[in-house]
Amino acid sequence: MPDIVITEFMDEEPVEELKAKYDVHWDKTLCEKPDEIKTLLPQAVALIVRNRTKVTDDILKSGPNLKVLGRLGVGLDNVDVEACKAHGVVVCPATGSNNVSVAEYAICAMMMLLKGSFYSKDDILAGKWPRNDNVGLEARGRTLGLLGFGMIGQSAARMAQGLEMTVIAHDPFVPADAEGWSLAESVSLDDLITRSDILSVHTPLMPETRNLIDANAMARMKKGAFLINTARGGIINEDDLITALKSGQIGGAALDVFADEPLSAEDAGKFADAPNLIMTPHISGVTEESSTAISTITVANVLRVLGDAS
Repeated sequence: MPDIVITEFMDEEPVEELKAKYDVHWDKTLCEKPDEIKTLLPQAVALIVRNRTKVTDDILKSGPNLKVLGRLGVGLDNVDVEACKAHGVVVCPATGSNNVSVAEYAICAMMMLLKGSFYSKDDILAGKWPRNDNVGLEARGRTLGLLGFGMIGQSAARMAQGLEMTVIAHDPFVPADAEGWSLAESVSLDDLITRSDILSVHTPLMPETRNLIDANAMARMKKGAFLINTARGGIINEDDLITALKSGQIGGAALDVFADEPLSAEDAGKFADAPNLIMTPHISGVTEESSTAISTITVANVLRVLGDAS
């Protein structure tokens, strides 16, 4: 029986560091086989997962010796944190590993939405030249609103300042005297919704944030404003967004995350005729640099909890 079980992809070099000290079972497809995970856990002291592995009380019961859960990423919506506490398992997200990658994606998506010209591809390939139909907008002087102001939100704010934008943010969990507020104006949720030209979501999915940006919120946004979600699906109500895109209330949106991932054929179908929509498969935080950092930080966390940190 292995000491450490890894259920998804990560960089190989940090895995070798674990193998030098422990018996490691690494199968990148284990996330799809929860029953097999349970058969591997009886002697394991560490479990390492990404975002597709559901860490439930049932899984944890199969690992009575588990001491640490290494999360290859920062979100914990796939982890039953309370069950981990009850079983004495320390949860270690790879905090700070992908904040630059996600922030860069958000700023890139914002620029694409503002310029609008990327929608011209099909027309150009068809022999058209719609130059006068794609008059874009500048970021300079516009207001970027950040829903959530942790490390990712603050990185995005820093980048937006370089574009000479006004940056506002809402995050009740960041203390009023936190240094990060030098990068953005702290505002109420209502002010964030009504003042933002571009609203970018960087908050965890929790009961209080599920469907937080719904039809009511979108109706209060500036007509033609843009929405970006790199956080978690379910924070923006997808059906309401599609309706708002079709009506023009929302001028464009970029979704890297969805309520259900991967999208089923039925779920994907509802987006088919939504205009001005960028869709990517939960990759905003996946770059070569962030993947290396995520794996390195996760292994360091696991070894630290197990008492093997150098």
